[in-house]
Amino acid sequence: MNNFTLYTDSACDLKQDLLEELDVKCISMTFTLSDSEKIYADNEIPLNEFYGMMRDGTAAKTAAINTERFKEAFEPELKAGKDVLYLGFSSGLSTTYNCSKIAADELLEKYPDRKIITVDTLAASGGFGLLVYLTAQHRNKGADIEHTAKYAMDKIRHISHWFTVDDLVYLKRGGRISPTVAFVGGLLGIKPVLHTDNEGHLVNVSKARGRKASITALADRYTETAVDPSKGTVFICQADCKDDAKELAGLLKRRHRITTIKIMDIGSVIGAHSGPGTLALFFVGKER
Repeated sequence: MNNFTLYTDSACDLKQDLLEELDVKCISMTFTLSDSEKIYADNEIPLNEFYGMMRDGTAAKTAAINTERFKEAFEPELKAGKDVLYLGFSSGLSTTYNCSKIAADELLEKYPDRKIITVDTLAASGGFGLLVYLTAQHRNKGADIEHTAKYAMDKIRHISHWFTVDDLVYLKRGGRISPTVAFVGGLLGIKPVLHTDNEGHLVNVSKARGRKASITALADRYTETAVDPSKGTVFICQADCKDDAKELAGLLKRRHRITTIKIMDIGSVIGAHSGPGTLALFFVGKER
């Protein structure tokens, strides 16, 4: 049995039952709503209700996991004689990973005989989740903490992230696109196709006219860059647009006869920035 605990955070968008199946512990990120000061854990509000509130104009503000919360999570493992490997939300999108590093450095001063390895996944949502999923499977075959961390770091550059959004207002609100682009795009029915680059930042790659075209564009990216189009594991994440997710899955199956496609929800913390109607595709590619 491996004498280390694998940790992640809720920006990976893996459900609790899958995390338990993989034997991965998860620290929840938090958010607040524009009409309340209450702090919610990620996915504390049912997602259909959360996205309905966003469509009605409620804004959500997310918060990074701070250093103290990391210390509270990691220290019991160290006290129990276990090491810790943490796979964290992209440093290009949040300060969460940097807080984990500070916590690790402080704890290692107190527990010099233990190991804490933190990995910046440079990933978000299902891309982050896919890396956690694959790394946990590797760990569960008997790999030690160093080999498991190396496996994760080697995979980072090959986890492809592609997504599109239904309403540009949320990207405008987050400063990802200008108000002019959002206004014109809304009038013309333009749907951006976005990508997470090698530094973990969101990049607008291309535009599609209408939702159907944007779904086809995501499938095209898979066809062009997947390492093994017929055998790879594919994650499709959706923010209250299950029919679109099923359409994308069906398109990929018809093209490549893929057998392992997981359709998952985009959680509150990620969805707060991308908005309802976000559709994302994640897979192991020749490059990101």
